[in-house]
Amino acid sequence: MTATQRAAVLPTKTPPRPWAIVGQTAAALAAGMGIGRFVYTPILPLMHAQAGLSAQLGAELATANYLGYLIGALAAIFIPALTRSQLVLVLRLSLLLLAASLALMPATHAAGAWLGLRLIAGIASALIFVIAVSALFNGLLAHAPQLVGWGFGGVGAGIALSGGLVLALRAAGSWQQAWWSAAALALVCSALGWRLPTKSQQVRAPQRADQAGRYWFAALLASYSLEGVGYIVAGTFLVAAIDQTGPAWTGSFAWVLVGLAAVPAAALWAWLGRIWSRPTLLVAALGVQAIGIALPVLASGVAAALVAAILFGATFLGISTIVLATGVHLRMPHAVAILTTGYGAGQILGPLVVAPFLRGGYHQALLIGAVVVVLAAIAAAALRRRFPHHLGPLPSRVRPTGSRPAGCDPPPTSGADRRCPAS
Repeated sequence: MTATQRAAVLPTKTPPRPWAIVGQTAAALAAGMGIGRFVYTPILPLMHAQAGLSAQLGAELATANYLGYLIGALAAIFIPALTRSQLVLVLRLSLLLLAASLALMPATHAAGAWLGLRLIAGIASALIFVIAVSALFNGLLAHAPQLVGWGFGGVGAGIALSGGLVLALRAAGSWQQAWWSAAALALVCSALGWRLPTKSQQVRAPQRADQAGRYWFAALLASYSLEGVGYIVAGTFLVAAIDQTGPAWTGSFAWVLVGLAAVPAAALWAWLGRIWSRPTLLVAALGVQAIGIALPVLASGVAAALVAAILFGATFLGISTIVLATGVHLRMPHAVAILTTGYGAGQILGPLVVAPFLRGGYHQALLIGAVVVVLAAIAAAALRRRFPHHLGPLPSRVRPTGSRPAGCDPPPTSGADRRCPAS
């Protein structure tokens, strides 16, 4: 029997089905991000009321978590074994470590212990995010890129589920029960994402980007880092800010709305990326998010708070989806980890920047966050100049290079002919 004949009769490993990759990625991200990182937001008012947590310590706990996230993202860049040879082991250990850090929060009232646990949770969250998102892109971009956004939707599902749990506990439960419930939910989601295919789905690293590609990537990194500063202010303090002026249930219910809006949002923005230019969509998403962050300050009442929650939920995951897909499109090595690092650095700065303004409440902090997101939109606008769409599938509403509407001949030079639209 020849080698070819032997190969024909040998059993072959069936590649994972696209929806299986989506479901397992969504479950891992629900545990690592939706619960592990963001359950602190609805629990924060409970800890203020029941555990004597001050606004200053609340901001420091948020910063510790974001510092851990930055450390985890940097580890994914500079310790290749974490994201190459031992992917499955690192992912599973991170999921378990994350759940343990949540369960141990009620075991103490010591600020130092809380800071350490939130730091550990941040490190685990970043590793889960980088590994799961890399597996998602590697497993789907070649065959089912339209499904990528649904994987990101797991973050929104985790936010909605954990927010719902905390909302149910606000009437008769305690802050300790909230953390224990979150840990149990994280374990359930971890079990669902336990078999996420990682190592088997790795593909060759893309070729290095040229000098022009580095320009676009630098603009993308600047925008995403600023987004990290602005969005995390809302991600940390939105519930507490709404609670200050609305009925007791409003803040937690608003956070559930954030999660519910986020579940389909990433898929919607990914689908729009097949029609319109990603840089254009990024500017639009950042603009809508800035409005959502500022809305509870500019307009009072329950309706404004709930609309703000929907706008925030409908954009923050969409922005991540657009940015990370653009980084992969630009063929930058370690794009996901580098962009996550910039995002993480911005999140550390966010609570520190607004901390001096928290004594009188959270409204000033939200306004600062909205302004920073506007700056992120301005940075993203730089991507629109001659963006290299040819490096990937061309969106249906974007003209290929060399295609110009009537009146643009001869070809414009140096962009001087303003009748010709930029890509």
